[in-house]
Amino acid sequence: MVKTMIKKILILSVMLHSVAYAETLIPDRIKAPAGYHPLLTVHAKGDQIYQCSVNNDHYSWDVQAPDAKLFDGQGHIVGNHSAGPLWEYKEGSRVVGRVLKKIDIAPESAISWLLVEVVSHQGDGLFSNVSFINRINTRGGLPPSSVCNANHLGSEKRVAYTADYVFFGK
Repeated sequence: MVKTMIKKILILSVMLHSVAYAETLIPDRIKAPAGYHPLLTVHAKGDQIYQCSVNNDHYSWDVQAPDAKLFDGQGHIVGNHSAGPLWEYKEGSRVVGRVLKKIDIAPESAISWLLVEVVSHQGDGLFSNVSFINRINTRGGLPPSSVCNANHLGSEKRVAYTADYVFFGK
């Protein structure tokens, strides 16, 4: 009985979150171009993967890739987000994108909001019609606060993040 109640609360929470991100005002700076409309909005939950690296004697945590599951408004997994950056929908269609613009909404606590342009498509399905993607409502995902130095060179750290992705097409 308790498990059933917890599951219902989690589903309701995801559904309410879906309503919240559907109504998020996307800043003009990262809006998809005129003529494009939202095809799908999903919630992502996973990690940003960072690696300790050195460039010109400066050590830093550099983002390597996301590793996240994509959820629909009912809390069902509908896809994945991984290195590329690549988004894959449940029926097999995929897109790879490149960041066009970004804006820091909460730089002390969350990764940037983005406008991403799709640069390649694979497979037939929903994502075959996607041209732009917004990453909004980010939480977490910032570089690790732990030390990155010669002793940690090459090591990887995963940092939890959540975000909403809005996929746009003609």
